[in-house]
Amino acid sequence: MSHLIREFRRQPAALCLAVLICVGGLPTAALSADAPKQEISRSIAKEYMAAQKAYQAQQWSEVVKNLEAAEAKSGITNFDKTHVQDLKGYAYIRLNNFKAAEAAFEQAVAAGAYTPEELAKTNHMLFQIAAQNQQNAKAIEYGKSVTESSGATPNDFLLESQLYYLQKDCKDSTAWADKAIASYRKANEQPKELLYQFKLQCANDAGDNAGVIAALTELVRLTNKISYWNNLIRIERQDERDDANTLMIYRIMYDTNSMNADTDYIEMAQLLADKSLPGEAQMVLEKATSSGVLKDEHKERTTRLLNSLKARADTDKKGLPQLEAEASKNPAGQLDIKLGEVYFGAGDCQGAVTALNRGLQKGQVKSMDEGYVYLGRSQACLKNYAEAKKAFAGLKNVPNISPRVLKLYELYAEKVGQPLT
Repeated sequence: MSHLIREFRRQPAALCLAVLICVGGLPTAALSADAPKQEISRSIAKEYMAAQKAYQAQQWSEVVKNLEAAEAKSGITNFDKTHVQDLKGYAYIRLNNFKAAEAAFEQAVAAGAYTPEELAKTNHMLFQIAAQNQQNAKAIEYGKSVTESSGATPNDFLLESQLYYLQKDCKDSTAWADKAIASYRKANEQPKELLYQFKLQCANDAGDNAGVIAALTELVRLTNKISYWNNLIRIERQDERDDANTLMIYRIMYDTNSMNADTDYIEMAQLLADKSLPGEAQMVLEKATSSGVLKDEHKERTTRLLNSLKARADTDKKGLPQLEAEASKNPAGQLDIKLGEVYFGAGDCQGAVTALNRGLQKGQVKSMDEGYVYLGRSQACLKNYAEAKKAFAGLKNVPNISPRVLKLYELYAEKVGQPLT
């Protein structure tokens, strides 16, 4: 499972830096319109005003130089110290010197002259800077305070989860990921993929198979990425011992383009052949051939199987008029289901829809699950996605259907028609 996740193993520098640049345009206290009526001491007024002008001119080194000159003056007050260090902290951010920025803001807080609102904003800044500086334990403590404030954002909860993950504390990382997901949803925003990746890796590290499946399911639901489909289906398939259920699972893997091993194509084709569906089996192997996944050691066997399937599929196509006539006259729907499957394998999705609907309406169908699945796939083939969803929804009424199969098709029904990424 380790190959699933690479991106989020990085330190959270990129996330923090983006936030800092976003909010770093205006110092919390030094240039605030809501600053207290108390004023900077006259003894440092000249240097401080020069620093403000340099700040407005984006001359960051000059800002620092003038503020250091102000600090060297005697008799400066705690109010002076807070505002000098606050302005200096923002200048250091602009100079990409985050360690110096962190020290400046900490000194500003220590001076004790921030208003409650300013203090909250500065703690928020220190949370981000400490994370930027890879001081994860310190950042976590700032984060606890920040996330309890009214100004907390969903990204704050995300960063807290990431910091715990980087500390190898999966329990707290997962708990904060859940808080972040809830925060995004409360804000009517889509939760970030990163959060489910934390949960996925933590579940995998703990050997929690159910947790891995749950995280992959949410990642599929969120992104519809082929890689997540592939990993989810592989995990679900590995414990399946029933050939009919395995084939049901392979159909989703095939339809989501998440089949990337030649052995999967070959096994699916063989299972289809065993169910007397050579047309669809031929389609599967031809895709394997055209996609270039076939290994050299499997090409000869695949060619033999494909030639055999083509001959059988041609026979089925020639027999379609007779099968159509027999199915139409039969009061039971099983022959119509078989007819629909043959039409689907022959690439006639509209013919498949007609036959499958007729068979399901007649009833007396032994393989209701296959009827609904092929109807859904045929409607998807015709881009009738609402009808495809409706067909897949019929699976929940099939007696004794595999819970695993039902769950996967319910997920597929949610995403059918949406672009795969």
